[in-house]
Amino acid sequence: MEWFEYLSFGKNGWGDELASGLGITLSLALITLPIGLFLGFSVAAASVAKKTYPRLIAFTFTTMIRGLPELLTLFIIYHGVGLLLNKIIKWLNPDAGFFELSPFVAGIIALGLVFGGYSGEVLRGAWQALDKGQREAALATGMSQLQIFRLIELPQMLRLALPGLGNLWINLLKDTALVSVIALNDLMRMANIAVGSTKKPFLFFLTVCLTYWAICIFFEWCIARLEKRANRGIRTS
Repeated sequence: MEWFEYLSFGKNGWGDELASGLGITLSLALITLPIGLFLGFSVAAASVAKKTYPRLIAFTFTTMIRGLPELLTLFIIYHGVGLLLNKIIKWLNPDAGFFELSPFVAGIIALGLVFGGYSGEVLRGAWQALDKGQREAALATGMSQLQIFRLIELPQMLRLALPGLGNLWINLLKDTALVSVIALNDLMRMANIAVGSTKKPFLFFLTVCLTYWAICIFFEWCIARLEKRANRGIRTS
């Protein structure tokens, strides 16, 4: 059987399975992104708070997340949180059945925590790089805190943070391959299954490699376009 027959669609090829895995991979990344960004903004806001308690929470969270391997974070969420939920359910209702955390949901939570921890530091740096004189001038004109953040600070924060957030998004796309170890049928897991069935590791892993490469190249182009748009009217020298 030629290589194109292995990658063809239909009952004789593995194209359907790989396409299905690619869909799960992209869905996982796209759902995780807004969750991670929301968490990142929350961590950044806590990091620059005037009170010590929120800053301590943000520091502890980012230190813990950045100090753990992503794979270990995934295992903790998938096995540890699942076990904790079952203990709570059994405590509330001893007759309740066993609850199993979905690998897809576990992947979203784990990758969202990782993205939130790193993006929080990127956004904190962008926030602290803003000119404080703009806030003082806006307050003097009678603008509210919400108006200042939404109209003045947020657009500038996103412009400054966009390169770092873009790198984190590319890393997130690649980190989705980790969920294959918890039996989620993503692109990497489907390739592994195909290799086990056909004994063609070079063909399928090369296909997956080129697929990830193409996806990353596409999104890098999109990020470059966003950066160019965000920097309109900004002097570079």
